[in-house]
Amino acid sequence: MWPFSGKESGFSGSSTAEEVTQGIDGTGLTAIVTGASNGIGTETSRVLALRGVHVIMAVRNMAAGRNVKEAIVKEIPTAKVDAMELDLSSMASVKKFASDFNSKGLHLNLLINNAEIMGNSIHAFKDDIELQFATNYLGMLDIYREEVYI
Repeated sequence: MWPFSGKESGFSGSSTAEEVTQGIDGTGLTAIVTGASNGIGTETSRVLALRGVHVIMAVRNMAAGRNVKEAIVKEIPTAKVDAMELDLSSMASVKKFASDFNSKGLHLNLLINNAEIMGNSIHAFKDDIELQFATNYLGMLDIYREEVYI
């Protein structure tokens, strides 16, 4: 059931993102999607672009990000999609991403924290913080601290 409405949504685990967003006009909205170069992040970016949202794909691998952007624009010629480099495990990358985003003069409406790293081993990165913790938690906090304009 949808909270607050008292009605069932009619959607299930087999519903697609396109079905769930059908009839929604996202024109004028801007979204950042982390981890957008594959999997759920790619599909999220594609469907948001399909609905008119300006999508900023925040990706660690720029070559993969450019490929996804090209595929989205090929399918949806009117799509507004940008790929921007963001490595959430690097505070310097987070700061650069926030600065680059802010310099575009865009207002952020949606932040989709899709990027993650999962593993059982501990990996330190250059700031001496465990990689999984830095990517899944600290990197997104730093985006907020760097004052991406919301």
